[in-house]
Amino acid sequence: MTEASTPVITPELVAEHGLKPDEYQRLLEIMGREPSPTELGIFSVMWSEHCSYKSSRYWLKTLPVTGPRVIQGPGENAGVVDLGDGWAAVFKMESHNHPSHIEPYQGAATGVGGIMRDVFTMGARPVANLNALRFGAPDHAKTRHLVSGVVAGIGGYGNCVGVPTVGGETNFDKGYNNNILVNAMCVGLARTDKIFYSAAKGVGLPVVYVGSKTGRDGIHGATMASAEFDENSDEKRPTVQVGDPFTEKLLIEACLELMASDAIIAIQDMGAAGLTSSTAEMADKGGVGIELDLDKVPQREDGMTAYEMMLSESQERMLMVLRPGSEAAAEAVFHKWGLDFSIIGRTTDTGRMIVTHHGVVEADIPVATLADSAPLYQRPYVPTPARKALLPQWIAAPAGGMLETLETMMGAHQLCSRRWIYEQYDHMVMGDTIQRPGGDAAVVRVHGTAKGIAATCDVTPRYVAADPAMGTKQAVVETWRNLIAVGADPLAITDNLNFASPERPEVMGQFVGAIEGMGEACRALDYPVVSGNVSLYNETNGVGIPPTPAIGGVGLVPDVSLTASFALKREGELLIVIGAEQGWLGQSLYQEIIAGGLDGAPPPIDLGEEIKAGRLVRSLIRESGIDTVHDCSDGGLLVAVAEMALAGDIGVELFSYEGRLPEHAVWFGEDQGRYVISAEPSRAERIIERAKLLALPARIVGRTGGDALGKPGESELPLAQLRAAHEGWLPRYMS
Repeated sequence: MTEASTPVITPELVAEHGLKPDEYQRLLEIMGREPSPTELGIFSVMWSEHCSYKSSRYWLKTLPVTGPRVIQGPGENAGVVDLGDGWAAVFKMESHNHPSHIEPYQGAATGVGGIMRDVFTMGARPVANLNALRFGAPDHAKTRHLVSGVVAGIGGYGNCVGVPTVGGETNFDKGYNNNILVNAMCVGLARTDKIFYSAAKGVGLPVVYVGSKTGRDGIHGATMASAEFDENSDEKRPTVQVGDPFTEKLLIEACLELMASDAIIAIQDMGAAGLTSSTAEMADKGGVGIELDLDKVPQREDGMTAYEMMLSESQERMLMVLRPGSEAAAEAVFHKWGLDFSIIGRTTDTGRMIVTHHGVVEADIPVATLADSAPLYQRPYVPTPARKALLPQWIAAPAGGMLETLETMMGAHQLCSRRWIYEQYDHMVMGDTIQRPGGDAAVVRVHGTAKGIAATCDVTPRYVAADPAMGTKQAVVETWRNLIAVGADPLAITDNLNFASPERPEVMGQFVGAIEGMGEACRALDYPVVSGNVSLYNETNGVGIPPTPAIGGVGLVPDVSLTASFALKREGELLIVIGAEQGWLGQSLYQEIIAGGLDGAPPPIDLGEEIKAGRLVRSLIRESGIDTVHDCSDGGLLVAVAEMALAGDIGVELFSYEGRLPEHAVWFGEDQGRYVISAEPSRAERIIERAKLLALPARIVGRTGGDALGKPGESELPLAQLRAAHEGWLPRYMS
């Protein structure tokens, strides 16, 4: 498209921009005239689902977003929580699902780059990256290619920038065959008196473009991310952005250097919708107008039009509003780091966004209308039908023994080690990583202090599909439990809500249920939502993904010398399971892998019991020096014990179960709210007594020692044999 051949605004062109007829009519009423092509493009991205949250805003407003530790909740580039002593954690999670399915390396890489920019835009130095990945079935034709590209993209970008990738999760399921999910999370550290915001307050202030030059990559990226795929989705490859991690590293250092001065009034990264969204959001939050001269935008391609520049999603770019008189000093900083710096506009008192190119006004739009006039839908929804709770005896016992069944389960793709993935990521760069990938939560030291930040991300989509409210409640609680298990105080969450088309009532019903479950858990746990992202239309030809509301949790470790990890550390200790045992096999991995299908209701969550158990475990870590803790989740108790044994390379002699539940339900049931603790025999009984005083069930399940898992009446399972099964699947698959 060029200005020389300005297209006529036709219904077909409007549809190509993702606007429905009634939405275009709304646009005409706002403008009082037909828009220019550039204005049409601007409205199309600002009103896209990705930027406007038009199908989700109504429900998101019901979530708890405040708390004593919250400095900044939703509405800025990232959430901010107080860590004490002048430190703050800045964090957010975002999706790059559609781009990663089309072009896995660049899609994943630019997802990592984009989420880091959201964090350092707030004045924080990124200190930890995490990710939540969902791929299709292992036997699907594209899965291996997509895994390879996404993992390489995450590692290639994060490793080059020099920010450790410390945690995450990866799963395979046929529900993601045609729409993979790549959710990236970043945590940064800032001083509480140097947090930066995006409101451009003041008139006559210079609007400055810094970073990389603008190209044609990523045009319509936000619109593409707001639409479902079809058989021609590969043709959307030009909408995928191209990243440069080395430039991002320079941009981080230049921005943080300038942030040490008082030059910056407002700052915003150019993410989804690029120059359009950053300009509109900064001006709207500051209550000002803004004038842009696109002739001054640094460009890496010839003949770019106003439409292309306003919609480009080229990476590694930021927009700033500076204090008058600071321009020369700011320019010197960015030139020192080899980055572009250009004054491309001014704030005004007109309340309008006016965009000129070659002396021609290409867009003239009221800022407040552009930022706040996107449709707000309360879409019709149908609640997900309740599933029947299954009694454990209704699900058949395995043909072999418990240890034989354990080996089968831990060698399956659902439970196999993800070491092949996380060993491609640098998790020790910066030198502050205390706990690495593979455990319950990562722990990163607040540099130069005794404090630590704990971070994790979790969701169990099979639970959410069966019961969206209970499944999402479980996802929130799972992050809380993982933070507790390393000795942290859970502070707040970010989320990435991945769903199919909200225009289908059953999908909207899943979304509504998920929000209700998330809100209930966050309120009970005093664990507010401070940032997040909604990714809808994750479907192809009407076939959607399983509902996947990924939750990222962040906690504070007051003293990193008082933490726990899940690896067994000493022989002769007793293993204690704390929490109620019901033998819940509905929607369990035992049911999926061994019994051959998924059925029934997911395990219920008792928030009161979760709080009691969590507080007990955290006090044992801090007051009693317990240093070995693991929560029970996927696969149940025996899988948790096996993971502890493999991590510490110490065997376990399991004790006989003498209760009334079927044995396979005891060992593989996915009852919630449980932790496994390793303690010296002299302390084990005292721990059980403390649990009983809180009316928490607790029992001893085994003793550490040797080089195998043993169980009365069964042949030993050598750790070497179990390790070969557990760590062998993924390397074999990827080879």
